[in-house]
Formats: sequence, structure tokens, C-alpha cells
Amino acid sequence: MKNKATVILLFLSFFACKNSDSNEKDKIKLSRWLLGNWENKTPDGNLSENWKKVNDSTFQANSYFIKGKDTVHFESILLNQKGEQLTYNATVKGQNNNKPVTFKLTNSTEKQLFFENPKHDYPKKIIYTQIADDSLVTEISGILQGKPSTEKYIMLRTK
Repeated sequence: MKNKATVILLFLSFFACKNSDSNEKDKIKLSRWLLGNWENKTPDGNLSENWKKVNDSTFQANSYFIKGKDTVHFESILLNQKGEQLTYNATVKGQNNNKPVTFKLTNSTEKQLFFENPKHDYPKKIIYTQIADDSLVTEISGILQGKPSTEKYIMLRTK
């Protein structure tokens, strides 16, 4: 009887660990729809965000705004899952001593990701919303020049 109980416990432990390992990467899997190249063209310039998968727990992106022939804004982004925590790490060239600012995933659905850093001035919140396979909305909000501010960008998939 003890042998049967031991075998059952080992069997259950094995599957519990296996399920825990596969569940660990579920949050990064929710954001697979970000992968690819996205663009927002306006008369003011072109905003692009290019996402690629680095490995099972990390996605990487470059985001840049080009006005005419000048790159006005450039940032690199790492979306990284460690354990149960998914973080969005943005490094903006020329800001914060070129060190990343970390935003934690605070809420998610199949088509929406909410990242927040309440200690950061702007943005405090970054939201990605998948509208369709070929379009998404990026929303950033926080305190800009002492006032609440929100910006939304409709991005279309280019690849």
C-alpha cells in the first residue's frame, strides 16, 4: 500500500511540476500577437515598432519616430517573463542615463496588455490592444509637464 501511495505521489508531483513549467510562460504567450512590424503614418512623421521573439520568455522591439529624414525618438523594448512576472522594459535613447524603465504587467486579456509603473512620471501606464490581426492600438498615459496626458497610436501591421 505504501508503494502505491509513493508511486501516486511521485506521479502527481511530476505532472504538477510539468504543468507549473508550462503555465510559467503563459503570460508571454498572451502577447504573441505583438510580434511583427507595426506602423503609424501621419503628416507629422512615421512611428514604427518592430517586435521579434528572442526566446520562449523574451520578446524584443525597437520603436522609432521618423520625421522627414530625422529619427526624433528611438527606444528599445524587452518584454521579459521571469517566473509569473511579465515586465516591459523600455530604454529611450538619451533619457534616464540610457537605463531601462520597467513596467509590470498588471492586467491582461487575450487581446489586451496593461503595463504600469506608478513611480514613473511619463508614461505611468502602457496599454496594447489588439483590434484585428493587422491592427493594434498603443496607449500611453501619465503626468506630462505637470498635467495628466494620454496618447493613442493606431498601428497597422506591415509584416
